[in-house]
Amino acid sequence: MTKPVLGYIEHITLPDFGIDCYAKVDTGACTSSLHADHIEPFKRNGERWVRFHVQFDNDHHTLNQVCEAPVVARRIIASSNGQRSSRYIIRTTLNAAGDSWPIEVSLSNRGSMKYPMLIGRKAIAGRFLVDVSQPADSLSDDSNND
Repeated sequence: MTKPVLGYIEHITLPDFGIDCYAKVDTGACTSSLHADHIEPFKRNGERWVRFHVQFDNDHHTLNQVCEAPVVARRIIASSNGQRSSRYIIRTTLNAAGDSWPIEVSLSNRGSMKYPMLIGRKAIAGRFLVDVSQPADSLSDDSNND
């Protein structure tokens, strides 16, 4: 059976948070990452939760959403430049390429990046092939910021 193909940029939704945007597919990244500001941990019914603000505004995206989710973990994640930081990990549903499935996402400030979300290899392993010559909807990626 042939697996569906993703381009290096994909239109996605995160229905749990009402987010609709383009995301960069990055097989070099293990964990997916979502732009988040004002990350506030809190307790709900004795469980760890996090509240965060997804505010992202550039030529391709305008997002302004306050979200809440249970915390799965807090992990040390290395960025593409090798800088390590402790990040909250949450679970959410990802809709992409006509499919929907649960993924883990780290919360990180991606404000300097071109796309508010990065889809890492754990989220797509076994589901898709990636063809980096196929950007979604003819979007160009002439920036090194993602």
